[in-house]
Amino acid sequence: MSVERVGVVGAGTMGAGIAQVAALGGFETRLHDPVPDALDTGIGRLHRALAKGRTKGLWSDAEAEAASDRVGAATSLADLRECDLVIEAAPEDLALKRQLFADLATVCGTDAILATNTSSLPVTDVAAEVPGRERVVGMHFFNPPALMKLVEVVATAESSPAALEATTEAGVRMGRTPIRARDCPGFIANRLARPFSLESLRMLAAGVADAQTIDRVCRGVGFRMGPFELIDLIGLDVNLSVARSFYAQGGEPERWRPSPIQESLVAKGDLGRKSGRGFYDYSDPPLTVSPVPSHRIARERSSGNGELTLDPGELAAIDPAAPAIVPRLVAQIANEAAFALEEEVGSPADMDTAMRLGFNWPRGPIELTALIGAGRAVELLEELRAGRGDAYAPAPRLLAQAGR
Repeated sequence: MSVERVGVVGAGTMGAGIAQVAALGGFETRLHDPVPDALDTGIGRLHRALAKGRTKGLWSDAEAEAASDRVGAATSLADLRECDLVIEAAPEDLALKRQLFADLATVCGTDAILATNTSSLPVTDVAAEVPGRERVVGMHFFNPPALMKLVEVVATAESSPAALEATTEAGVRMGRTPIRARDCPGFIANRLARPFSLESLRMLAAGVADAQTIDRVCRGVGFRMGPFELIDLIGLDVNLSVARSFYAQGGEPERWRPSPIQESLVAKGDLGRKSGRGFYDYSDPPLTVSPVPSHRIARERSSGNGELTLDPGELAAIDPAAPAIVPRLVAQIANEAAFALEEEVGSPADMDTAMRLGFNWPRGPIELTALIGAGRAVELLEELRAGRGDAYAPAPRLLAQAGR
């Protein structure tokens, strides 16, 4: 299989961004949306982004012009029939995606690769109505696609090696860094990001520290954003929906149980930046009612230039609250990485790449496991489990690494 012509279905921010990187990668690109106005808007957004990148020196005038020339609007799915790779970037609705893939299977050639950009739905379920499911893969880009270098190439049990290899090569040509993931809840990056938010929420609930302090500590040891800032940016409702999906798809493991704090905030309509208030207050003047302390977002920003360390003295020098927060967070990240390795979700190297590129972590989860040491991680987890339950149950692989 080889890819020279790429189709993208869905002309929203994500779809237009994927079409942009495809065109810059040298592919003849067709962008489709069933809503004519949305298609026109997406095409316009793509061309403006190419022009803006040219003025910023991200690519040359010639590269921008050539990429613009490679892009065309596909007013119907039939216009994608010559594409070698079609990437779906439609809303996260399983019934919608299944029907779309069934339609694409009748329009495109039998050798065409059909890829879904889903971040939360099983690729296997999306492919359910497709004859020849060996050509269906996941191709999960991160938002915004033009800036985020990571792309997860997701394999179902039926995806062919040829389809996976061709998709990986296409990702490289698009200037992305592909990693290989097994079809499972959250694939690699979103799965390994679970403890960053969920353990932070558990620490908030237990009174270890408030949201502002946890965020400040995380920035201080090198994370680009703190967990609560990130949840506010994504949207508490969106993040909660993902948490519920993980919990259900994973068989309701205690470590993935959604946080009651987040449930309460969403029920009140405190959804983060888009509503004016979440864990932080974005309104002017500030709002006054919330079930958890809320701070003005502009206050108490740290430089984030610290080195991620687990030495208590060094942590205390970075931030007095850090010794109570960082080891606990790292132990849960190491534990989730061990569960993921047991399930062969991806390779250790791809796991570290995923979190460095997809979430801008200062170190990947395998590197963090080496930093804390399996023995110390298990000791901390078992201590927490004794007082706080099975959310802290150590993974068998981590226990084995610790010689237990």
